[in-house]
Amino acid sequence: MGISYRNVVFSIFLGATIIAGIIALIVFLVGGSDIVLSPETKYGMVFDAGSSHTSLYVYKWPANKENDTGIVSQALFCNVEGPGISHYVNDPVKAGESLRACMEKALTLIPEDRHQETPTFLGATAGMRLLREKNSSQADRIFEEISKILAQFPVNFQGAQILTGKDEGSFGWITVNYILGTLVKYSFSGEWIQPPMAEMVGALDLGGASTQISFLPLDPIADPSTQGTFRLYGFNYSIYTHSYLCYGQNQMQKRLLAHLVQIRPSEVVRNPCYHGGYEDMTSLADLYDTPCVQNSQNFGPMQNIRVEGTGNPEACYSAIYSLFNFSTCQGQKDCAFDGIYQPQEHGQFYAFSGFYYTFHFLNLTDGQSLYTVNRTIWEFCQKPWKQVEASYPGQKQRLPTYCTNAMYILILLTKGYKFDDATWDNIHFRRQAAGTDIGWSLGYMLNMTNMIPAEAPVIQMTESYGVWIAGIFFIVLAILMSIISGVIYYFWSPD
Repeated sequence: MGISYRNVVFSIFLGATIIAGIIALIVFLVGGSDIVLSPETKYGMVFDAGSSHTSLYVYKWPANKENDTGIVSQALFCNVEGPGISHYVNDPVKAGESLRACMEKALTLIPEDRHQETPTFLGATAGMRLLREKNSSQADRIFEEISKILAQFPVNFQGAQILTGKDEGSFGWITVNYILGTLVKYSFSGEWIQPPMAEMVGALDLGGASTQISFLPLDPIADPSTQGTFRLYGFNYSIYTHSYLCYGQNQMQKRLLAHLVQIRPSEVVRNPCYHGGYEDMTSLADLYDTPCVQNSQNFGPMQNIRVEGTGNPEACYSAIYSLFNFSTCQGQKDCAFDGIYQPQEHGQFYAFSGFYYTFHFLNLTDGQSLYTVNRTIWEFCQKPWKQVEASYPGQKQRLPTYCTNAMYILILLTKGYKFDDATWDNIHFRRQAAGTDIGWSLGYMLNMTNMIPAEAPVIQMTESYGVWIAGIFFIVLAILMSIISGVIYYFWSPD
């Protein structure tokens, strides 16, 4: 009876030994070899060379892409000192030199072993589009000097060029939808999926020389020239997008003043969009130094005019309204202004850049109604200049333009893009979303990552720390069970 009990116990410990040994073998063979490590991080740099200033954005993404597109996040923002590159026509060398400080700052962030492979791109927008129309050789000279400087840095410089208005609008749309998670989402099952199209938002961009509107229309696009197509995360997109050159804030300011000069030629111009009591001197050479303004009065280029504000919002509205050509769209359903096709807008929109900065100044970015926006702009424009100047110390450089810009935005969004009382709440005025700046540069980087080969994950024939611990545990257990089995078999007394 004792021998039978010994055999039973021995068999149990022997079985445990075999099982522990098998588990240890499985741990090392299956879990311990071919460990896939996280891929390296890739970086990319984009200079956004706008009409009034230039900014550098550094982006990063894991080298293993999702459906051919990188999962990109913003790593650095650097504001380049000085004006936009189109202002360096008389000294193109300075256009390139102005970029050095931001480049050096970016390279301190990016690991040195990644410098050579970091794609770097400069995209110029409407300011350089206008310069190219005016003098293409001057534009080329600026790009030559920029390329010389950026080529000196240990990066993969891919060139400097002028973006088309369609690209600028499309990339802005990509940016805002990517940040909001409406392009791609990570499912609970561990897969990247495309959210419903209805969740995608439109993009409204306002710069110094142009403005863009982009959204996913309900019906097929009737005018191919307004269609932007691209592929992201394995899905194809076709959106409506249009860029209005000469409708940026700075160019609109010049067009307004030129209009006031031409309807009443004089050395003193009364501007109803400037606050009462405000005065300024402007040279006609600077006013007419743009393709957006035609000098029909043949003024002398050295002539100066004095501009006096009257603070009359009703007259201001009327003057800015006259800068649009709405008559070409009369009787047409899908038409914005200047005869430009635009399908019916729908859904949510994010308004950024100039839209945000102007309305943020007026505290109109918290979802105020169209009635409140209208009233606020009217009341602000009526304030005397001395009162405005005292209320906002340290902002004198831009302070005179807020009334004009706000009134212009109001007309553009309501009369131009056809937002009304029912749809005004669909517009969200934002500078950032999820901690990332909204603009065309991130959309460009996302689109460009389609062309950057994905790196294969790093595979090493080694065991991770956790695997080693598990394997060693079961080996020790197997050895211990073997010893106990031997003791039981040889030393267990039958009596």
